[in-house]
Amino acid sequence: MNAPSKLSTGEQARKRRSLIVLLTLSVLIIIVFFISLNAGSSRMSYEDVFQTLFGSGTEKQELILFQFRLPRIIISLLIGAGLAVSGVLLQGISRNPLADPGILGINGGAGMMVMLYIFSFQSIATSSTMVLPAIALIGSSLAAFIIYTLSYEKHTGIVPIRMLYTGIAISAAFSAAMIVIALKLSPEKYQQVASWLAGSIGNSNWKQVVALLPWIVIIIPLVYFKARTLDVLSLADHSAISLGASVNKHQLLLLAAAVGLAGPSVAVSGSIGFVGLIAPHLARRLVGSGHRILIPTSALAGSLLVIAADTIGRSIIQPSEIPTGVVVAVIGAPYFLYLLAKTRA
Repeated sequence: MNAPSKLSTGEQARKRRSLIVLLTLSVLIIIVFFISLNAGSSRMSYEDVFQTLFGSGTEKQELILFQFRLPRIIISLLIGAGLAVSGVLLQGISRNPLADPGILGINGGAGMMVMLYIFSFQSIATSSTMVLPAIALIGSSLAAFIIYTLSYEKHTGIVPIRMLYTGIAISAAFSAAMIVIALKLSPEKYQQVASWLAGSIGNSNWKQVVALLPWIVIIIPLVYFKARTLDVLSLADHSAISLGASVNKHQLLLLAAAVGLAGPSVAVSGSIGFVGLIAPHLARRLVGSGHRILIPTSALAGSLLVIAADTIGRSIIQPSEIPTGVVVAVIGAPYFLYLLAKTRA
């Protein structure tokens, strides 16, 4: 008689904890958001920031805030959410906690196609902001197609461990191809590409925000409505099939969604790795594995990670900046090794 009551109490506690985590992450993002508005080589007091936000700043302050800092902050939030949710999807499909769009080569495919486009046609500075996400999407789709084809078996769908190994091999191949392309670039283009590959978002603008925004605000809500499907796919294949899930179809759709989030993010930000690995892991530790709460928590954790990394990168060696991707890598590489050791154990 008491079992349903205990279960209800436990469920309520879990929901309360999840709500607290979401609120805490949201508050932290708001705090870092205002710190980030103040950070940079041109210092502005918080009073100046608020006055400028409400239209009482000088022309120079408005230029700094609205044309330079706000676009890169919003780009940081979008990229963090996009890469984090892409990681959630890939980890759910592969049933492997080490899956990440960077490790699986999806970011590499996007990066290689963007570099190939720049090598063949234009520089990053003169390229259309609408064209680059499309080019990156082609590259990430190519990587996903190769991964899917090589890790697919007729009766079982994607074989998780084969997906991980295939992705690592593809990532290495794309990295090698990018090095070769970089060696063929002119010094001017090479400098631009090197900065882009390091994950620098210092030149972000409102056009890039407009180019990236639809991918994030459309795909993440669609993925959220597939949370129950991801829960089912996290089970063994025979269990998922016995529950009526069309495993192959859902794996393909969710893989496409992961590509749609990662590809345009890479086109705008360059190579920022480990976000899709770290954010889902942190979120899973905080709220558990249920995807209805894991997806929004991961999105917030990813946004917080990237905006904090960008703020740190442009604060510690002023007036120069450390690319955001480098700061995230400094955090992510040791965390990846920790997860790898834990997985082996």
